[in-house]
Parts: sequence; structure tokens; C-alpha cells
Amino acid sequence: MVFSPYIEDFCMTLSELNPGQKGTIVSFTDPEMAVKLMEMGCLPGEEVEVERCAPLGDPIAIRVAGYQLCLRKTEAAIIVIQ
Repeated sequence: MVFSPYIEDFCMTLSELNPGQKGTIVSFTDPEMAVKLMEMGCLPGEEVEVERCAPLGDPIAIRVAGYQLCLRKTEAAIIVIQ
């Protein structure tokens, strides 16, 4: 498992992407939540795409590992992508 308390210059979090944008999972900022996210298919190296956002911006629907997953913005902010 990859955990990073620091977000490098070229990285951003999944919560910062807009619908239609893609990224590759690099690491997680919260080790405990990372286990839950990895069980749902959010593994380092997987490509993710934001498919849509709810009208008020929370939750967001992403496509990862061939299926759609809905996450709250706080959960998506834990996933570091590039």
C-alpha cells in the first residue's frame, strides 16, 4: 500500500477533477480510509474518470476498474492522482 501525507507538485486529489477528466491513482492521504477505498477497487495505478457530479457537487460518480462508484468529496480528497 502506498500512503503519502504530502501531495507533490504534479499531483492533485480526485476531488479536484471535473466531469470527463481522468487521472491515475498514485497514493492516499489517510491510511485507514485507504483500506476501504482499495477494497472498492481504487488501487494505486488504476485509471479513474469523473463521470458526473451531483447538483450541489457532492457526491461524485467515478469510473474505476470497469464499474461506476459514487464517493463523497471528502473521500475523493483522500485519493492522490496524477
